[in-house]
Amino acid sequence: MKRVIPLLIIALLAIPVSVVFASSRSHENSAKPSVVLVHGAWADGSSWNRVISRMQDEGFVVFAVANPLRGLASDSAYLVSFLKTITGPIILVGHSYGGAVITNAATGNANVKALVFIDAFAPDEGESLASLSSVPPPPGQPASCLSGDPTQVFNFVPLPNQDLDLYVKPSLFPSCFANDLPEQKGATLASTARPLAFSTFADKSGAPAWKTIPSWYLVGTVDKVIPPFAQLFMAQRINAHIEQVRGSHLVMISHPDAVVDLIDQANQSIQEDLNTGSQETLAPVNL
Repeated sequence: MKRVIPLLIIALLAIPVSVVFASSRSHENSAKPSVVLVHGAWADGSSWNRVISRMQDEGFVVFAVANPLRGLASDSAYLVSFLKTITGPIILVGHSYGGAVITNAATGNANVKALVFIDAFAPDEGESLASLSSVPPPPGQPASCLSGDPTQVFNFVPLPNQDLDLYVKPSLFPSCFANDLPEQKGATLASTARPLAFSTFADKSGAPAWKTIPSWYLVGTVDKVIPPFAQLFMAQRINAHIEQVRGSHLVMISHPDAVVDLIDQANQSIQEDLNTGSQETLAPVNL
């Protein structure tokens, strides 16, 4: 027995160090990234419910951040703080105005491995929601259903800081935002929609994270809020992996599987990068 123990020790020492580390690294790489979902204006975290249940069924840890909707700089700063509480890789997903927020908040965060835009704004530095929304549509294509006389689109609530809260008129919301959902569902969403501070429209975007982080973009081809031509312009400009679905602006409610599929694509890319990095870093080393 005494002779067997030294032989076992020698046998263990003869195993390449890479085998020991590879076991640890492969476990690390198999862990899924956290998925952080950022809703847009006139919405809340519950708009992601159908996506969340599917992602959780796949084994993802999912966070639906409460976007304050008070201004691009402060909303982005809040998301920056939230992201610091998460360890490990992150897939950051933004819908509508939430796309502008993730564009700013992910800059410089090494844990954010993928950006996913869902019917979303993806501004470049110096652009604003107002400037992106004011681009005229191509001939024969409609402008946003939010364009036109603001008094016919929004209800205004004065704020103590001289700003205004904007609520989309309930009579407009279903046909504008939820044109592929049952009318009663659109009416319910109109009643629960959270307001956006008016000053947010003029806030200028900072250095965009999409210049350094791989991006994916889902275009809703019957979106009336951010028309498809505007979405495609932004998606192509950021060199995103683009998918399209015949969906309204609330595609995460009407077509949650399309959203989940796109997030899965981003995750697959992250896993492939991690595995490639493992193979390059862990060369066999014999003792």
